[in-house]
Amino acid sequence: MNKLQDEKIIHKAEKSTDQLEARKKAMDYLSRREYGFHELVEKLVLYGFLKEVALIAVENLVSEGLQDDQRYVESFVQSRINQGKGPLRIQQELQHRKVSDNLINDAINETTENWFELAKKVRLKKFGSTIPLNFHKKAKAMKFLKYRGFESDHIQYAMKNR
Repeated sequence: MNKLQDEKIIHKAEKSTDQLEARKKAMDYLSRREYGFHELVEKLVLYGFLKEVALIAVENLVSEGLQDDQRYVESFVQSRINQGKGPLRIQQELQHRKVSDNLINDAINETTENWFELAKKVRLKKFGSTIPLNFHKKAKAMKFLKYRGFESDHIQYAMKNR
């Protein structure tokens, strides 16, 4: 390694306390996509800012309306629906990202998505239009839909309708 690379490693090892830089980096992340409050704080800490500095930077962005968990959740739910994921999986992923349960439940309940039809669409895409009569093939399809986060009612509907 050369001297410049050594200095960068040393610089990264020291946690930064620069509020302005933390704000700039947070805005850089937000310019690409929405982030949840805790997710953005974690990214700043991983980048090299002290947790306290990251918290203050993100709290300031919240107060200015540049970071909004509700907007993040709505965007996240829609992106997961587009991926063919069900409500249970979406809820689990958002909980993992430390989003409030109230925001999660509101976003999932307010979506206009028909979960029954989405489960059917996902099954058709993965397994085709023939509903398997073989127990193992049917179980495989049902397990796949469960993994995708659909509730048992959604799975039953998807397995009965072509």
